Amino acid sequence: MEVSGTKTTSGSHGNNSNNGSPIHQVDYVPPRQPTPEECKINWESMIRCWEHVERGEDDPEDSTPSIPEVTITDLASFSPDPGTLTGEPDNLGVAGLPTNFTTDTAEHTRDGELFGFPIRVRFTPITHTFHYGDGQSQASDTPGASWDALDQAQFTPTDTSHTYAERGTYQARVDTAYGAEIDLGVGWFPLTGQLDIPGTPQTIRIYEAHTALVAHTCTENPTAPGC
Repeated sequence: MEVSGTKTTSGSHGNNSNNGSPIHQVDYVPPRQPTPEECKINWESMIRCWEHVERGEDDPEDSTPSIPEVTITDLASFSPDPGTLTGEPDNLGVAGLPTNFTTDTAEHTRDGELFGFPIRVRFTPITHTFHYGDGQSQASDTPGASWDALDQAQFTPTDTSHTYAERGTYQARVDTAYGAEIDLGVGWFPLTGQLDIPGTPQTIRIYEAHTALVAHTCTENPTAPGC
């Protein structure tokens, strides 16, 4: 809200009751408060809007509590969800064939306090980094999908699948990079940067598969190869 007032300045010539100096009237307009739309453009505008709403028109300027600058690292204490890794089928696989990996990360919110102010934080997954436990990893902007959801046959490659070269037991995990937005009561405001949240390791067992051509079934010849 703009409030007009007057400010007096004196010159060095002319005649009046002020020692011969005329008095000039000039309009004075205090700094304008940002609009709600401007509040969402940058953090400084958002703080000014919040302070204006909290202070009110008749409160003294210095009665407003100070809001420290918020960075994304300040939000680590809100504990965004770690990703849970799932390997298809049933955390098992076959050496030389793709094992499909997915994770359950999704957008979620947390409520709490930061620097003594109530705040709501919204975390959104940006990147998923699959660590397969054999020294290989892969980043994806999707959490992956099951073979059924993709309408694919088992042991076919997907965007997040991995083929193990040897049988064994592997500790695989998915790390999630989250972007964050905060709401102090005047709308959502995005913060720069991301939070990297490591996932919990899952045990993946990889087996070998062998085939052999035989003339009879195992019922007919129990000692045949593979029986």
